[in-house]
Formats: sequence, structure tokens, C-alpha cells
Amino acid sequence: MAEFFDALTDDHRAFIARQPVFFVATAAEGARINLSPKGMDCFRVLDGKRVAYLDVAGSGNETNAHLLADGRITIMFCAFDTPALIFRIYGRGQAVLPQDGRWAELTPHFALLPGTRQIFEVMIDQVQTSCGWGVPYMAFERERQTLVKYHAASNDAERFGKYAKRTTSIDGLPVRNPTVAAR
Repeated sequence: MAEFFDALTDDHRAFIARQPVFFVATAAEGARINLSPKGMDCFRVLDGKRVAYLDVAGSGNETNAHLLADGRITIMFCAFDTPALIFRIYGRGQAVLPQDGRWAELTPHFALLPGTRQIFEVMIDQVQTSCGWGVPYMAFERERQTLVKYHAASNDAERFGKYAKRTTSIDGLPVRNPTVAAR
């Protein structure tokens, strides 16, 4: 049932473009496995071997910490409509922050949101499709605006004050935080 590919195909790209949600999993030795849902139209295919997603500051920065420590990342999309499909991207990722030289290369692919913290870039090792027959049917209603409204109501000084206090993951691994505002 599972099929593996070395790069994204046009069919894969079309499937990804239709999905309103994806899941990101990372791990580091001695740390919890982190699994996070993402939405907000923040995922982009850069080419057949490279994808990226925009990260807005939330409750933690585990993906950043795990990628610094280990580099491995899995991204999963599920079709909640027809045809059934589970689609995984296996790769190695890195956080690109506003102060990094590559920021200017990646930002044109995204509409920056209030609270934008970083862009995670993933170099694809392999992609996998599988049946998805156990995934329920669900309909997408709308994006939540809560996080965008929260960040729009704060200013850079408040945001950077929080970053200054959050220098490690929940397991004590170091994280890199923005030192300049995302523009």
C-alpha cells in the first residue's frame, strides 16, 4: 500500500495545495517527540526536493530545538475528503530566522503574519503515500484568527521580551529566537 518517492511529483504538489492542515513531527535524543498541527496557509513547495513553512510564535519552540539537536523532521498531510490519502515528507530541516542571510530568499514565498518567528526549510530525503482509509471524512470550515489577533495586538518589544525568557525547549534544549522583527 505504501509507495515511496525521492522527490515531489506534480500530483503530490496538487494534493499539498488542497490541504488546509498538516502535522509536523520532530525528535531529539533524550527529549519528548514533538508533534504539532499547522494551518494558516503557511506551507510552500519550493521545488521537488525542498519545502518550507512559516512559523508563528505560539506556546513553545520545540521544532527549532529539535532541528538544532538532530535535524530530522517528518511532515504529514491527510486527505479528509476523497480520495483517501496519507502523505508524508521525510527530511532534514533548519530554522531560518529574520536575522539570517537566507531570510530574504524565503520570505517572498509567504504572506508574513503578525508574530512570524521563523521559516522552517526542509530538504526532502523521501516522500511516502499510503491509503488513508482509516482517516475520517471532515469538512474544512475556516481558519482560526485567534493567534493572528493575539500577535497583532502586541508589539515587537513585548514579543522580544518573551523570546528573551524562552531560550530552551520544554526538555531544556537550546533554541534560536529572532533578534530582529520579521519583515
